[in-house]
Amino acid sequence: MKITPEGQVTIPAEIREKLGLLPNTEVEFELIGDVIYLKKANSNLTRGEKLVEMMRGKATVKMTTSEIMSLTRGEE
Repeated sequence: MKITPEGQVTIPAEIREKLGLLPNTEVEFELIGDVIYLKKANSNLTRGEKLVEMMRGKATVKMTTSEIMSLTRGEE
């Protein structure tokens, strides 16, 4: 496996699956001697908070919360 000019490597699929490393998973590197360890980053956020953070800023519709609530309630 080679490091790209941008400093990137691909984590093999079987390792990502085994460790649950999904897209946008935060990871940490630890250097001990001449060995690099990769692990999931410790986070105090709940699963729901992580999902909200991942979606933050992704909206494409410019509506207020009141407009969205009216739409979901079927109000005109």
